[in-house]
Amino acid sequence: MSAHTSAPNKPFRISSARTLGAAIRHYRTTSGISQTELAARTGIPRNYVNALENGHDTEYVTRVLAIFRELGLRLNVEREAQ
Repeated sequence: MSAHTSAPNKPFRISSARTLGAAIRHYRTTSGISQTELAARTGIPRNYVNALENGHDTEYVTRVLAIFRELGLRLNVEREAQ
């Protein structure tokens, strides 16, 4: 089951490392760039980009999502209007 709805312009609702990873992978691939290129552009190691895209919980992601849940916040990710 996909973490994103089939509507291409609908934002991703981020509620877990898995849905965050799906959003990163979706927008990276639709931008036509590789993990290696994204890593180079952001200064983040490629293996970390890969771990994020595969939904691995990192301490930072876990903490941020816990704060959002505790405050009753919802995180949606969508492409910036161009």
